[in-house]
Amino acid sequence: MLSQTLRVSRSSIARVARQHAPGIVIKRTFITPTAVRQADLVQDLYMKELKAYKVPPVKAGDADAHVQKFSPPKAPKSPEEADIANELKAYEAQTVDIEGQAEGGAVEQEVDWFEEEPEEETAHH
Repeated sequence: MLSQTLRVSRSSIARVARQHAPGIVIKRTFITPTAVRQADLVQDLYMKELKAYKVPPVKAGDADAHVQKFSPPKAPKSPEEADIANELKAYEAQTVDIEGQAEGGAVEQEVDWFEEEPEEETAHH
């Protein structure tokens, strides 16, 4: 219904315009926006370079320079392989350290490490 009304109004406007001004030619025009799109040179260059980029082919040996070859770690020595008998003899030969005794078994004098010495008074001149 609305479209019929618009068609009728257009045709009636055109008829009235022809009758009042016979020398004027009416043209259908399209209204363009006032802001004209300006060319963005940087974006155009960027898009051109993106489209022209060719991905280099991947070779089978390219990863060899960046990857290390795997070598399994060496197996640790088991305790049975060590010289346990000599270590046991060395342990038994050690002297027992007892707190407060010297190595020969003599008793050491106790030293009080926290005893403060009296401060010397300085003479004021």
